[in-house]
Amino acid sequence: MFESCRNAFYFLRQPHRLTAWVGLVACVGLTACSTSLIYKPEVVQGNFVSREQVQALRPGMPRQAVRDVLGTPLVTSLFHADRWDYAFTIRRQGAEPQQRHFSVFFKKDLLERIEGDPLPTEAEFAAKLDNRRPPAKLPELKATETDLAKFPVKHVSTAVEPAAPSTPVSYPPLENAAR
Repeated sequence: MFESCRNAFYFLRQPHRLTAWVGLVACVGLTACSTSLIYKPEVVQGNFVSREQVQALRPGMPRQAVRDVLGTPLVTSLFHADRWDYAFTIRRQGAEPQQRHFSVFFKKDLLERIEGDPLPTEAEFAAKLDNRRPPAKLPELKATETDLAKFPVKHVSTAVEPAAPSTPVSYPPLENAAR
């Protein structure tokens, strides 16, 4: 028993081995306790397209009008010049990731058709984003006459001073009249 303790102390007295042990213990400890404490930032990628925006599209609309309604497409390709792709992904901590894909097809620079996933309304999308708890019941705000009598009454003067008559304002000309 004494021999094994002496070997352990000898092992730890060597600097490179001690550093390795400290590093190993630190990594194991951080990995074990940090998996549930890691903050995962919200990741939003692409263009959110709502059902209301799609309802505003009409076949035969020019490209610029479609861009005004939907915004700049996420993907445009030289190989598919008549197709714009709108992709949207959001990943939030504590919520299921949302992914949507929507494509717009043109023929001779006019909107021909649209394809894609079912899209939520703006209200539905906002409701999914709001993961706050509902507020606790708020107290009712009522004051009785006795509660209001505790506060001093402020007297406000109702006399209004007459406004000074305004004089016409004249401005110098913007350009010389000599032209």
